[in-house]
Amino acid sequence: MDIAAMSMMLNQGKVQQQASLSVMKKAMDTSENNGKALTEMINTSTKTMELSVNPHLGGNLDLKL
Repeated sequence: MDIAAMSMMLNQGKVQQQASLSVMKKAMDTSENNGKALTEMINTSTKTMELSVNPHLGGNLDLKL
């Protein structure tokens, strides 16, 4: 095998590795964003559910001075 062909094969392997790393980074970012959105949705639904069970709690504040 000549040096030029070997060099082309090595460079092609590097490009493939860089492409797969880029795809994996995008997938990780997407998963992180989905996790954050899910956490926010759970927090919001928990607060809504608490208010629907006890709607009279937390609505008024009585102060005596």
